[in-house]
Amino acid sequence: MADPLPDFDKLRAEMVESQLVARGIQDTAVLNAMRSVPRELFVPPKYRAASYFDRALPLLLEQTISQPYIVAKMIEYLQLKPTDSVLEIGAGSGYAAAVMSQLAKHVFTVERHPELATYARHHLAKGGYDNVTVFDADGTVGLAAHAPYDAITVAASGPKVPPQLPRQLAINGRLILPVGKEKKQHLVLITRKSKFRFSKKRLAPVRFVPLIGKDGWKLPKR
Repeated sequence: MADPLPDFDKLRAEMVESQLVARGIQDTAVLNAMRSVPRELFVPPKYRAASYFDRALPLLLEQTISQPYIVAKMIEYLQLKPTDSVLEIGAGSGYAAAVMSQLAKHVFTVERHPELATYARHHLAKGGYDNVTVFDADGTVGLAAHAPYDAITVAASGPKVPPQLPRQLAINGRLILPVGKEKKQHLVLITRKSKFRFSKKRLAPVRFVPLIGKDGWKLPKR
């Protein structure tokens, strides 16, 4: 007989207090979104009991579901509003998009792996997150068809900021992404001040999977 699953509602509430509030996440809307979205819905069955552990979890195709704190911190930096249009590069499981869907008008999320894009669509639909649209494409070039965006977030690290992403921001739009080498990366926050002027701020050290695509890392030749 299989072991019973833990009380996820209780663990989610504890996660918000011990992993987010205790580390300085202050945005009430972000905390409420993290309380409401069931991470266990997006975690593969093999790892579901670990859904609220303080770490990233394995996903399909050697990808990961980011640590809850990192998800919350990146979203907090974006300062999302209910009228915002958001672009996410790297849908992964769909979890971060589900959280952002509670804070923004619509989330467009791009995933380069067709299998993962299908996984994200299925679990987002299962959770009733109908203001999220998943695209199967190269996210390093953005998604020009639905630009401009009030916020863009990137869930993988590239060697530099992909040039198309800042150009797809609305005025006063925010872009957050990890930039750097395989073992040394930092979050970078870019704000579009005007048509041709951008501000750039370097934030905390992080470690993400590589951003693969035209304006990211190239796939190794076989």
